[in-house]
Formats: sequence, C-alpha cells, structure tokens
Amino acid sequence: MLYRPDPILRPMVWGSELWVLSGYAERLSVMSGGPGEGLTINQLICEQGERLVGRECLRRFGDSFPLLIKFLDVHAPLSVQVHPSEEFARERQGLHGKTEMWYVVDAQPGAGLMAGFSRSITPDEFERRIADGSITDVIARHSIAAGDVFFIPPGRVHALLPGSYIAEIQQSSDSTYRIWDYNRPGLDGKLRPLHTALAREVLDYEAHSDYRTVYEARKDAPVPLVSCDWFTTSMLDITGRYVMDLSSLDSFVVLTCVNGSGKVICGSDSAALARGGCLLVPACEDSVTFEPDGGTFKVLITHV
Repeated sequence: MLYRPDPILRPMVWGSELWVLSGYAERLSVMSGGPGEGLTINQLICEQGERLVGRECLRRFGDSFPLLIKFLDVHAPLSVQVHPSEEFARERQGLHGKTEMWYVVDAQPGAGLMAGFSRSITPDEFERRIADGSITDVIARHSIAAGDVFFIPPGRVHALLPGSYIAEIQQSSDSTYRIWDYNRPGLDGKLRPLHTALAREVLDYEAHSDYRTVYEARKDAPVPLVSCDWFTTSMLDITGRYVMDLSSLDSFVVLTCVNGSGKVICGSDSAALARGGCLLVPACEDSVTFEPDGGTFKVLITHV
C-alpha cells in the first residue's frame, strides 16, 4: 500500500515552498487519489496506528506525524535564522524544537548558502552585529551544487541564498528564531519581527571545521546521508529494478524523488513518482520496489 499526500504550495517573500508531506498541525497533509483519500495524515495515524507509523513512533509521537518534508525554490535570501532544541522549545514556548537537513536538488551557477559561523564569536558581538546590520559578515558561506547535503542541528545559524532548489527534511515544527531579515517587508507589507533575545540563548557561537555532509555516492544501494534522533535519511540512486527490504524496520518510510522518475510498487499498489513528488509507505509493509523510467531516478529514503 502507498499513501499519496497532496502537496501544499506556499508563496514566500523569498520564493516558494512546496510541502509534500506535513505533520505540522496548521497545515496537515491530506491524502489524495488512493488509500485514505480525504484523510489528514494525523487522522490516518488515529485509524491505522502502528501499522502506519510503527510501534516506537506511535509511542513517541502519538497521533501526530513527526516530520515535515518540503521543496524550497529560492529567488531571494531567506532570513538568517536559528532553531531551538526540543528541550528549549518545550520549556520556553511549549512547542517542538527543529532539527533539519538540506539536500541540494539543483543550483544555478554561483549559488550558495550560509551555515555556521566563519569564526567563533561571543553573544555580545552577536548583539552588536545585529544592531549594526553586519551579522552576515561572520557567517560561513558555502558554494553548492546538486547532490550537496547540509545537516542543520539546533543552534546552527543558517540561511538559503538565491539560485537554489532544496529538499528539506525536518521535525514537524515551525520553531524559528529570525536573526536578520535585510530590513525588507513580508508579503503583508510589514517588517517581519526578529527574535534576538531567544536566538542569543540557543546559538552555537563556535566555528566548526566543516558544515557540509560528506558521503560517497553509489548506484543501486542506499547511501546514508543523515541519522539523528528525529529522522534517518539515505539516498537511493536507481539504474534498474530494485527491491528494498523493509521487514526489519519499525517505521513508516517516506520516498521523496529529487531527480528523474519511475514507478514504485508496494504490495498490490503502485504509483508513479517524479522529481518533487512524495509517497508514504506504511510500517506494515515488508518491501518496496522501484522501477526507473529508463533514466535517472533518485529518491531520498526517510524513516524515524
């Protein structure tokens, strides 16, 4: 069985984002054109329980889907921001924290992003640079190309820059502390608020040697990209028919296509999957089969 979430398009001041699978309470994904049609992801969990998400996921998250997966089409800089940890967000605001990863689907020549500080700074220097508008002078900039991966743990300053098309996998949360927004108005014409005091408390002010995730690409086998407390993601670059064994996995699996197209078969169900698309495989399934259309077929494989 395969579930087909209906995508949610959101215009943003910097471009647009397409939410392809969302457990975020204010914008829950609704299933379309297949099993569970018309139900939200959380209604499906209430109906299917551990058959859908797995025993441990149900214990940890109840009837709330724990992930948000989206594509970001970036035409102007995103605000410079930082996310809190689960513990901090719960204690201070009664919300979930936010851990995320970026997979670069496409990048125009010269495109880049910001992640981490280029040198260690102090909280006082941070506030001083917010006041004079120079905070971006001490944030590390990275050139990017398709296939690059960046893990963004809580506390890491970051921002996407123009010319990038990004797949983002994150906790189902919108806990974001905006540090700098270029003094520009939002879509409503008003300046968006900054969260300097909260950001000061959660930022990692130390510079690190490398912010980019290094992995060795290979064909027709899952390549681990990111594994953290909230999700595990691998890349599957498929050249021919491939069967993935899920029998030992106590979790749903999200299939997010980042390049090419193909068919996905699960039990007696099958569905087409192309770049920008997403399918949800329930935890009760023992395997899933991929059949590329004849060219590139790259799929991010995510579970908890």
